[in-house]
Amino acid sequence: MEHLDMKDILREVEDKTGKKQRRPILKKKRTDEVLTRNQVKAIKKGRKMLRKEMKSRGIKSKEEFELMASSFGLYFDKGKVWPLLAWMLHGKGLWALGASIVALLGTVFMYSTITQLRGHFTINMSDGMFREGFTLSETADFSKATTYLFCEAAENVPCISINHLPNDIDNYEGQHNADYFAYTYFIRNEGESTVGYNWEVTLNSESLDMTKAVWVMIFEDGEMLFYAKPNAEGKTEALPALSDNSRGYIRAPLIDYNKASEDQYQVIAKRGNLTYYRVIPQNFVSDTVVANGSQRTVAPQEVHKYTVVLWLEGDDPDCTDELIGGHVGMEMALRLASEETDETDTESSPHTWWKDFWRGLKFWKG
Repeated sequence: MEHLDMKDILREVEDKTGKKQRRPILKKKRTDEVLTRNQVKAIKKGRKMLRKEMKSRGIKSKEEFELMASSFGLYFDKGKVWPLLAWMLHGKGLWALGASIVALLGTVFMYSTITQLRGHFTINMSDGMFREGFTLSETADFSKATTYLFCEAAENVPCISINHLPNDIDNYEGQHNADYFAYTYFIRNEGESTVGYNWEVTLNSESLDMTKAVWVMIFEDGEMLFYAKPNAEGKTEALPALSDNSRGYIRAPLIDYNKASEDQYQVIAKRGNLTYYRVIPQNFVSDTVVANGSQRTVAPQEVHKYTVVLWLEGDDPDCTDELIGGHVGMEMALRLASEETDETDTESSPHTWWKDFWRGLKFWKG
């Protein structure tokens, strides 16, 4: 190492003066000699410099690094497990172990709770669909098939118009957020039976009453519908309002993909070569259910594609500064058509809460 000056560091490594290490059990040693805090610090610094130097020379082998570090004395004795176990299972160690376990569970619980409250979107299948052999995937080739999908939140999104959604929004795979949340996934029947399933998009968390301004668009195999919460009077949140024919959208956004265009787009007026449209979302099914649908017969190896889009509709009168800092979390659940709704599997039930909690643990583990 011609241009790596290790003299000062090696001098510190060999300097046995200084304060002792604080930890009573896991003290760093070299050749069975307890090192001082300054020596430990110097060895760590020297190993970092050495690793950087060797990588700059194209040497990435861990074995070669350890051999070189040993030649400089930049190493620690390998830790012994039994003294640590003996300490952990006796006296203060046992208390420390118990406290650590409680703290870990508390931390995991907090992470899981935060995961449930950060405005995410999840896709999950019922146990019946799992048994029938259905799988989910972010990509059409199912290279990473799974039974549960988790999407990251779209953060700090501005208010936009439905007119701002790109015409190719259904032509992507996986998550493709912009000034909106967008997620595309695929479901395939890998079982041996032809069966049907129902799907449902539901609200699982919310703050600041965000859903009054969040619009939802769902593509199913290239055909879409869009949805919005009814206004304060319980009426459809049309844009412009059904009573206002003085303005409108110059083009009908994504009308070519809409499977109910006669209901969701209304011609307000034609002036010269321009046609002015009103957009009319379908109402949310209920306060907690956004939309639902079904596939009646799904043959083995049959694939269906879904794209879910959420955005803050800037033309919606309820989209105000009062919503700044709020969030919305939703999920899309898929269930066999033959499965009856389990009354215990509701949003407020302990069964669902624990199921979501353990799914949270699984997510944070992987």
